[in-house]
Amino acid sequence: MDVRKSGANPGVGLVLAAAVLWGTVGPAQVLASSPMTPAALGGWRLVAGGLVLAVCTVRPRRLRAFATRSMVRPLLICAFSTGLYQVAFLSSVARAGAALATVVALGIAPAATGVCARWLTGERMSAAWLAGTVAAVAGCALLLAPGNTRVDPFGLLLAVAAGSCYGLYTVFAKRTADAHPAAHLPTLSALTLLVGSVPLLPWMLGDLAPVRDGGTLALIGWLGVATTAVAYWLFTAGLSRVRATTASTLSLAEPLAAALIGVFLLDERLTGSAWAGCALILAGMIVTCLPPLPRRRPAARMPQAVEPLGRDRHEVSA
Repeated sequence: MDVRKSGANPGVGLVLAAAVLWGTVGPAQVLASSPMTPAALGGWRLVAGGLVLAVCTVRPRRLRAFATRSMVRPLLICAFSTGLYQVAFLSSVARAGAALATVVALGIAPAATGVCARWLTGERMSAAWLAGTVAAVAGCALLLAPGNTRVDPFGLLLAVAAGSCYGLYTVFAKRTADAHPAAHLPTLSALTLLVGSVPLLPWMLGDLAPVRDGGTLALIGWLGVATTAVAYWLFTAGLSRVRATTASTLSLAEPLAAALIGVFLLDERLTGSAWAGCALILAGMIVTCLPPLPRRRPAARMPQAVEPLGRDRHEVSA
């Protein structure tokens, strides 16, 4: 059965699954209470996730597709965006809390992706995407309980930077997949994760003591394997089947997942406005995922009856 004709798109489910895994990053960081600095933690997450993903996806023939001059620039941009995202997001969680950092970073991501996609690829935003994104972003805003959130200006700025990096990575990865069909996106993710960890080596080597802590090791294992290797594989596999802007809006399932994890596992309570925000996010994602309505074809004009020859017109009409 043709996926396009049936309206079902497996890429939507893959991106949503990745977003749910990413939604566990903040709660896991809060639960572990690791003394490791965000830069070191982000670096170890990239190394662990990159190595696992490389073992599962990297093959010599796939590497040859990236050994061209045209692939160097997108590879470096994706690696830079990935590394900077780790530092900015984890630092924002440490300063502003998991909920606020996740909501702001992912709330800004659709707009950042839309701007980058329009600027770099000329992609046009559909009315459905705009309506779904506005609803989802409004839902993210409602997830912040008024008066109960500790606001850290620099933490918010870091979250905005993280969301911008997410948009940049999404657009360049999608652009690479469209321009180079031979490029295997999970392999690209493995390379960008490992290359992106290189600038973080000074913090990783300077903060080795917490690695011997069992909680920190478990946190690195979860962040590296589940929320990086598996999640990036799911995201890139889905990204080859959906538009970059659609993938970015679907990723707003991350703050929704983080909020629900807080309710069911961390014994947190959501206000009425926060539950309304969850509903708006869900509605926005549903609108974004709906297949476009088929255009109505103009109705065929009925042929006019031909009057029989030799008979009176009034007699025929009677």
